[in-house]
Amino acid sequence: MFLDIETVPCTPDFSGASPELRDFWEKKSRSLREKEEKSLEESWPSAGIYAEFGKIIVISAGFFALSEGKRVFRIKSFYGDDEKTLLESFAMMLNKHFNEARHLLCAHNGKEFDFPFIARRMLINGMRIPQILDASGKKPWEVKHLDTMELWKFGDWKSYTSVALLAYIFGIPTPKDDIDGSQVSKVYYEDKDLERIERYCRKDVITVAQLFLRFKGEALLEESEIIAVL
Repeated sequence: MFLDIETVPCTPDFSGASPELRDFWEKKSRSLREKEEKSLEESWPSAGIYAEFGKIIVISAGFFALSEGKRVFRIKSFYGDDEKTLLESFAMMLNKHFNEARHLLCAHNGKEFDFPFIARRMLINGMRIPQILDASGKKPWEVKHLDTMELWKFGDWKSYTSVALLAYIFGIPTPKDDIDGSQVSKVYYEDKDLERIERYCRKDVITVAQLFLRFKGEALLEESEIIAVL
């Protein structure tokens, strides 16, 4: 399963957070604020990348399947203002359909961000982590996680390579033709356009799947092979 998540700070602005959380953010963001010369309020949008200060608003997930003997890519999004509800729906799908040894999860920078963020937010919401997502106590070869950024590094750990750059060099339609990650919080809290964020997240998942196909030397997905599941 290929997946991507979109996250935002837990409140629209710094002043809306609890006094305790504001104190914790003041400590957490100190180096960021000094480096970028930002105030606490100005640094708050960055809180969305930390599971302790943010929340998930979209999870898009897709997988390859056969339909009448032909390859298709089925994709579904879980999104909404109620994080626990969308996490429960996503966990239910994982537990029901992706709980065998042959199944894998794949995301771009997923080992560093998506997978641990989802797991942490599930714990914060009082949920049990689905087996395929839970890496705790497992040996490296028992963890069923793939990361297209890690695959691209070939053991080189010097730098981060974005989905957009890889899509460009491989001739894959860019997922960044509307908004990018830095704009998600504004689109969510100010524009209140969750549907737009879901479309952006879904495009990212398709792009990650396309990258994986390129890495495997296989043909890219055609538009007719991509099926949105309601």
